[in-house]
Amino acid sequence: MRGLQLPLNQTQRIRLQRAFEKLQSLSSKANSDASVTVADTIPVNYEDAFLKGHGTTDLNGELVATVCGVVERINKLVYVRGLRARYKPEVGDIVVGRVIEVAQKRWRLEINFNQDAVLMLSSMNMPDGIQRRRTALDELNMRGIFEENDVVCAEVRNFQHDGSLQLQARSQKYGKLEKGQLLIIDPYLVKKSKLHFHHLEQFGIDLILGRNGFVWVGEHVETRDKLCRIANAVRVLSTLGFSMDADLIVETVELSSSLKIDIHDMLGSEFHVLVAEQEAERRSLMGKRRR
Repeated sequence: MRGLQLPLNQTQRIRLQRAFEKLQSLSSKANSDASVTVADTIPVNYEDAFLKGHGTTDLNGELVATVCGVVERINKLVYVRGLRARYKPEVGDIVVGRVIEVAQKRWRLEINFNQDAVLMLSSMNMPDGIQRRRTALDELNMRGIFEENDVVCAEVRNFQHDGSLQLQARSQKYGKLEKGQLLIIDPYLVKKSKLHFHHLEQFGIDLILGRNGFVWVGEHVETRDKLCRIANAVRVLSTLGFSMDADLIVETVELSSSLKIDIHDMLGSEFHVLVAEQEAERRSLMGKRRR
């Protein structure tokens, strides 16, 4: 709760504290080293060889965290992924970005990385959908495809030798995003998944959860109220620090609708407390079913 900037009254503060304590307890039972703070001990099997990674150090014969974050294990490597760090791209990531420059045979995009990403003209589907060599005319017409401030969905293709990031948009699911809202949240809240594109049929909304923390909420039909309700659900979950997935976003929207909470009131303190309480109850029920 220390990082929450919400104007809570005493009752709301107590309720929210209890909900977070319950969530912390459930998280600890499910995974004892899911999250750590500075100087926390990280459980490892000392009989097996392991490698100390970023955010860890050896102290008095124990592996301890040097940063706040989530413990990650890749084979023998153990490291701590900082929660509030900037986006760290991986090949194959689905990202949403904003065009900041149209250059020679390429677009430069802001994707919440320490460098701008590059989308080459040769790395995307042409409007006519035909696979062919790019011509000088295609280069002249680049602004007809994307221009400055356009929001674009793409995939991380590779890293260049100079550390720059290249994107590709060769599939029909990638490209320019229109009629919607772009939300920016902490990247750690968007977990890598097989599915980052969602069509919420009951709301007529398209949802893209970019691994870089850029979330797109788009109108599939004229559903402005529902779009704003979903966008506010994402904002509430981000403020509470809950990982994003389509099911949790839908549950949050349905909670606001069932309680007849106005779209603007969703951003108020009371609804944040209600969402935290609902999530604590949901995880508690899930834990009981597994037993």
